Amino acid sequence: MADKLKTKILFVCSQNKLRSATAEKIYEKVQHYDVRSAGTDKSARIRITPGHIGWADWIFVMEKRHLSLLRNKYREELQGRRIVCLNIPDEYDFMDRELVLLLKSLLSEYIDVPEDDTD
Repeated sequence: MADKLKTKILFVCSQNKLRSATAEKIYEKVQHYDVRSAGTDKSARIRITPGHIGWADWIFVMEKRHLSLLRNKYREELQGRRIVCLNIPDEYDFMDRELVLLLKSLLSEYIDVPEDDTD
């Protein structure tokens, strides 16, 4: 029952290997969040589905093209969802220190930032 009280957050990038996977890793142990990540490309580690969108309270995409793709492909599923484009380019490695700091800085406008050793 406690899971129903958690805010569900979906992080989206292209391949679901670097940016969105890093964001998921940062937030996975925050007790009041349930987090997942997915990618928009056909070759993504976990490819986004309508189910991901329907599940999420918040959706954070890394680039404007991800936002456009979701709006074009999942218009109905996005109704009532909070979706934010973070404008983070695909130039970081998984858990890159600079990426972690950037994610925390940008996400702090919308959700609580975990205080831990990832920065």
